[in-house]
Amino acid sequence: MVIKARLIRLAGAGLSGAKAHLRYLQRDGVTREGAPGDLYDSQSDRCDREVFLGRCHGDRHQFRFIVSAEDAIEYQDLKPLTRRLMLQIEQDLGTKLDWIAVDHYNTGHPHTHIVLRGKDDQGKDLIIAREYLSRGMRERAAEIVALDLGPRTDHEIQSRLRAEVEQERLTSLDRSLLREAGTDGMVRSGRDQDSFRQTLRAGRLQKLKRLGLADDISPGQWRLAQDLEPILRRMGERGDIIKALHQELVRARIDRNSMDLVVYDAGTISAPLIGRVEKRGLADELSDRHYLIVDAVDGRAHYIGIGNADATEPTPEGSIVAVMPKQATVKAVDRTIAAIAEAQGGRYSPDLHLKHDPTATEAFVETHVRRLETMRRAGIGVEREADGTWTIASDHLDRVLRYERMHIRKAPVHVELLSTVKLDRQTSAEGATWLDHELVDGDPAVLRDSGFGREVRQALAQRRQWLLDQGLASEQQGSIVYRANLLRILRERELQKVGGQLAGQLGLRYVAQESGRRIEGIYRRRVDLASGRYALIERSQEFTLVPWRPVLERNLGQHVAGIAKGDGGISWTLGRTRGPSIS
Repeated sequence: MVIKARLIRLAGAGLSGAKAHLRYLQRDGVTREGAPGDLYDSQSDRCDREVFLGRCHGDRHQFRFIVSAEDAIEYQDLKPLTRRLMLQIEQDLGTKLDWIAVDHYNTGHPHTHIVLRGKDDQGKDLIIAREYLSRGMRERAAEIVALDLGPRTDHEIQSRLRAEVEQERLTSLDRSLLREAGTDGMVRSGRDQDSFRQTLRAGRLQKLKRLGLADDISPGQWRLAQDLEPILRRMGERGDIIKALHQELVRARIDRNSMDLVVYDAGTISAPLIGRVEKRGLADELSDRHYLIVDAVDGRAHYIGIGNADATEPTPEGSIVAVMPKQATVKAVDRTIAAIAEAQGGRYSPDLHLKHDPTATEAFVETHVRRLETMRRAGIGVEREADGTWTIASDHLDRVLRYERMHIRKAPVHVELLSTVKLDRQTSAEGATWLDHELVDGDPAVLRDSGFGREVRQALAQRRQWLLDQGLASEQQGSIVYRANLLRILRERELQKVGGQLAGQLGLRYVAQESGRRIEGIYRRRVDLASGRYALIERSQEFTLVPWRPVLERNLGQHVAGIAKGDGGISWTLGRTRGPSIS
C-alpha cells in the first residue's frame, strides 16, 4: 500500500492552482475506457468541481492524497474503497471531512487522487499529525484491503518472487542480499534456507553476475558490487523511461525508427540541449515526476526528466527550449555565514554580521537570515536561539552542498523557453524570432543534418531570404550582412503592430515602452509574441507591452510599477507598498 500526502498552501495564491490541479486530474485517458475522469465524494458518483472549489474559497490550505493499493487491480471499482478509507479517517480525526476524488486506471497500478479541504466540520483549520499522514493512513488503507481481498496465498507470494529473479531493477531479493552483506559485500549461498528460497537466491545471484554486479569468489561465497543498489535503481528507471518514450512517440505518430532515442543524463551534460518540445507528460503520478520529449538539433529525440510539476514553467508542444542541467553549488551567502561563524566560535547573528562587515546593509543581512531559516526547515543542522543567534556547524558548507544536491533531484534541469512560436511560422514572422537570434549570434547552435536539426537549417535559409526581401539584410561579396540593430527593429515592428491590434480590442491607447520611463498600472495578462513573452500593463486610458517575468503572475490583476532599463528589461517594484525591486 502506497499513500502520498501533500499539504498545499492556498492563502495568498488563491484557488487557481487548485482549479488547475482538478482539471488535470480529470483529463482525457484516465479511465479504463480512455475517457476523462469523474469526480466523486462520499455521497455522489458525479461532482461538480466548481461547486467544491466554491466551498474552498478562503481556505488556508488543502490536502492532496494519492492512494495506490498493490492489489488495486483486483478492484472493479475503487470508489467503495476510497469512501471507506475516508470514513475511517473521519472517525480517527473526530470530524466530518469535505473531500473530492477521482480514480485513475491509465497506469499499471490503478490509484485514486483525493483532494481534502483544510477545514473541519466546525469551520476551523484542519490539522493532521505528520505521523498519521506518513503512516496512519497507510495502515488504515491496508487493513481495509486485507478485509476485502484476504491475506495473500503462499502461491501468490511465490509467483511474485519468481518473477523477480530475472528483473533488471532493484527487487526484494536484492534488498535481502544487501541486508546480509557485510562491509565487504560478501554473502553466502543460503544453504540454511528452505529449498524454494535457496533456488530464488541462487538464480538472482547468477542474474547479478551476468549484469556484472556480483562475483562468485568461491563455492558458496559471493561478493556484491559496491554500487549494486544505485545501479539497479537506475536500470529500472531507464527501462521504464524507454518504454514510456516509445509509447509516447507512437501516440504522437512520430516514426521512432527515423531518429535515435536518448535518455538525457543531467550528470554527464555540460552544454545546452536545444530542441522542440514534442511532448510534456507525467512520468510517475505517485512521486509527481514529469518529463519532456525534445526533438533536438542534434537529430535525436531526448527523454528529459524535469522533476516536480511546478519546478518548470509551462512548455507548450511545438515550443523551442534550451535545457541545461542544474549544478549543486555553495552560494556566496553560505560562504559568508560560514566565514562569520568560524570567526565567532560557530555563531552567527545580524549583529555579528554587521560587526564583521560594517558596509553591509540590514536588507543584505536579512537575506542571510532567510537562507538560514530555509536551512533550518530543511533539517540541515543550523539552530536558532531565542535571542536570534544561530549555531553553525563546522562542516556547514558540506551540509549546504548536500542540501543543494537533494534539492536538485526535485528539479534536475533548467528549461529556458526560447520561443512559443512554432518553427514554420518563424520564417516570415514580423518580430525578433529565435531564428533571427541564431542568424546574428556569433556562436549559433550546432545543427545536425537530420531530424529537427535539418528542419532548422531549412528554416534559417527561408528566414534569411525573408530578411533580404524586407531590406533588413543584404548580400555583399558572397556573404549576408544584417542591418544594425536588426533584433530591435523587428521587435519594435511587432510591438507596434500588436499594440495597434490590441488598442482596437481594448478601446485603449497603446504607448510604446521607453528606456528610463516609469511604468505603472494593472498587470492584465501575458501576451506571447514572436519576439518573446510580454506583459500587458494597463493604466487609465492607455496600456503598454513590456517584457514578461514569471514573478508577475503572482500579481495578475494587481498594481505593479517599475523602471524601463536600457537593455529592454524592467526593474519591478511589485504592489503599491514599498518593497524590493526585481530586475
